Amino acid sequence: MEKRIFSFWANILRTLKILPTYPSKISKETLQSLPLRTYDGPIHFIDNEGNAQKAVRRIMGESILGFDTESKPAFLRGEKYLPSIVQIATANEVYLFQLAKLKKLHALKPIFESQNLIKAGIAIRDDVLKLQEIENFNAAKFQDIGTLAQSLGIEQTGMRNLAGIFLKCRISKASQVTDWSQENLSAKQLTYAATDAWISRILYLEVKKHIP
Repeated sequence: MEKRIFSFWANILRTLKILPTYPSKISKETLQSLPLRTYDGPIHFIDNEGNAQKAVRRIMGESILGFDTESKPAFLRGEKYLPSIVQIATANEVYLFQLAKLKKLHALKPIFESQNLIKAGIAIRDDVLKLQEIENFNAAKFQDIGTLAQSLGIEQTGMRNLAGIFLKCRISKASQVTDWSQENLSAKQLTYAATDAWISRILYLEVKKHIP
């Protein structure tokens, strides 16, 4: 009920040109014509507990994070894999945590449970539930960008569509179904993973601009 009321008033404000207008969906043809964007800043690949704790101390000084996870793809019925990588984007850097090399989620819990850190991502509830299967934690301040976009009347809430609608760019999903559980990830995988977290943070900030 609250979401419908919120969406109603957002539409009224856009009609009055108090809020900017944007399409509720984007065609495949339009999306394909947009320029490709990838993250090209610093990437920190964290594969031991000591470096994880140092990285977390730095991240705790932020206020808004882009967040995502990657898991080994499942192709058979009943097949299921928990996250192999956690991606966290700050304003200037991206951190990739290789969970197989860490002691469960101990080092990352301060981030996951912080009431002062917004963690923004797409379908983020699923990420949280899968991570809680590895180790339980009290999830706080996880924000689903798709849910925010829906409240604005957006019909397509996947990352690629939202990037096209709000950022006028295209995000590659070519490495999505690669094996994220392997010990050594390729340069393409690292860039892909970093881009997803980085674009999530940018999308969150952009979508929030349109919310009255």
